[in-house]
Amino acid sequence: MRKEVKIALIGAAVVAVAAGAGFTAYALTGGGSENTAASQGGDRTAAGEPKKELGPPSAAEVRSTSGEFLAAWAKGDAAAAAALTDDAEAAGKALTSYRKDAHLTKVQLEPGRASGRQVPFSVSAVASYEGTNKPFAYESELTVVRDEKTGKPVVRWQPSVVHPELREGDSLRADESGKPPIKAMDRDGAELTVQKYPSLGTVLDSLREKYGDQAGGEPGVELRIVRGDSGAAKKSGASDSADKDSDDKALPDKTLLTLTKGTPGTVETTISAKAQANAEAEVAKRKRASVVVLKPSTGEVLAAANSNTSGFNVALQGSLAPGSTFKIVSASMLLEKGLAGIDKPHPCPKYETYGGWKFQNVEKFEIKNGTFRSSFAASCNTAFISQAQKLKDDDLTKQAQEVFGLGRGNWTSGVSTFDGAVPVQSDAQMAASLIGQGGVRMNPLNVASFIATAKTGTFNQPYLVSPDVDGRTLATAPRKLKPSAQAQLKELLEYTATSGSAAEAMSGLGPDIGGKTGSAEVDGQKKPNGWFTAWRGDLAAAAVIQEGGRGGTSSGPLVAAVLRGGA
Repeated sequence: MRKEVKIALIGAAVVAVAAGAGFTAYALTGGGSENTAASQGGDRTAAGEPKKELGPPSAAEVRSTSGEFLAAWAKGDAAAAAALTDDAEAAGKALTSYRKDAHLTKVQLEPGRASGRQVPFSVSAVASYEGTNKPFAYESELTVVRDEKTGKPVVRWQPSVVHPELREGDSLRADESGKPPIKAMDRDGAELTVQKYPSLGTVLDSLREKYGDQAGGEPGVELRIVRGDSGAAKKSGASDSADKDSDDKALPDKTLLTLTKGTPGTVETTISAKAQANAEAEVAKRKRASVVVLKPSTGEVLAAANSNTSGFNVALQGSLAPGSTFKIVSASMLLEKGLAGIDKPHPCPKYETYGGWKFQNVEKFEIKNGTFRSSFAASCNTAFISQAQKLKDDDLTKQAQEVFGLGRGNWTSGVSTFDGAVPVQSDAQMAASLIGQGGVRMNPLNVASFIATAKTGTFNQPYLVSPDVDGRTLATAPRKLKPSAQAQLKELLEYTATSGSAAEAMSGLGPDIGGKTGSAEVDGQKKPNGWFTAWRGDLAAAAVIQEGGRGGTSSGPLVAAVLRGGA
């Protein structure tokens, strides 16, 4: 019986309609440009005051406002450009810093075709520092809105207008005060570069941030993004919007352009070039896919890859509901508490109500006269929800933290990671947490870690840099899973990989295999996020494909491929 479960959710659909308007591209340069703004005299009220416009800006207003803003920016008139935004103070500081701190001159800005209120534009400039000059080009976008107080069209100010990777509190800077560059090496001494392994971009940035000063290198002169100490870029943990590709995680400084090269130091990692190359190739075949491969016996991370190589690192820092993969943790708790036994009778009805919510299984399936083995292998939701009334609100949180090392905020992986979250909840949300919904938040690194713990019985904190490099202490879990519960859990995962919902994807990978499928419903998505996690020998992997649908058919083949590829 290869079925996955699904939580019944009720939501409202919101339909947005946007009007599109194109305009002809034109160049705005630091040498000045013709003012293309149209006269905006407008109607006046009886008292002689200008009539306040309502509604979204017209195509003409979008064209003229964006044109004036880009022209002023290109000429270096930060005050004039800032006055055309809805936050003149913040915009003025950023645009002044653009030339003063980032040392960007000869700025040319060329708008693209507008789409409604959004105007894409290309930037061409020269970074100059102490006699060294290098060209710098990139693409960005702005949005024209109507000012709430005056009714005039203005540019909505946000740091990403200056550069698409800037977030609140960040700045652009060109000098030699950054971290020395590093040369990252895989476990066998091969160099890891972003050109060869695109998914490692943020990992290499993070390694430089942490180890640049101690790896023996010397800094060069670089134009880089300096992350701020406050704002979205420095937050961590789960959030209410965590089911999307989240940006509110710690990010390292990022080099955008090297003016003069420094001398790199060397940092050894646990990454396997073979496993990383395989993972990169597999996620490249899919959209919004992320995967992690690690060694259960040690916790060493062998590969981490995302199909969106230039975006947020979902594999290591994502914060998503893990769906039914989290039943691994929930099942371990039920087994330890005696609320389930692998071959004991266990209910799996079509529906189960708790805390005012009605939960159901995918396609409303049920198992009559079944056991916990059959319920787990078929990924039955109601088999878990039915036990909620026998649990305390904090039981699941304690199990996740004390046995699986999750959600304690103490992982020291060598790079920035999110360690998962299993908050204490009550009523329907507590029940939903049992099946990996509610407030539970994980990423592929976390999910690969907890199936590894299920296999070995011991939590080994995942890491990409050996603690021998810097003497740091890896996190440990307060206790091990009870032997009898661990033996049953391991057998459940083996059975699921050979005869349950994970069997199709894991076919031909035996004999030492175990696995679990999952899908997580997300408000606003037509299809759920598809999850899959499994081990093969001393390799464990977990993957998510956002909006991929059922985990067995979306992420399952991805996990099977990276396990088959080995390390």
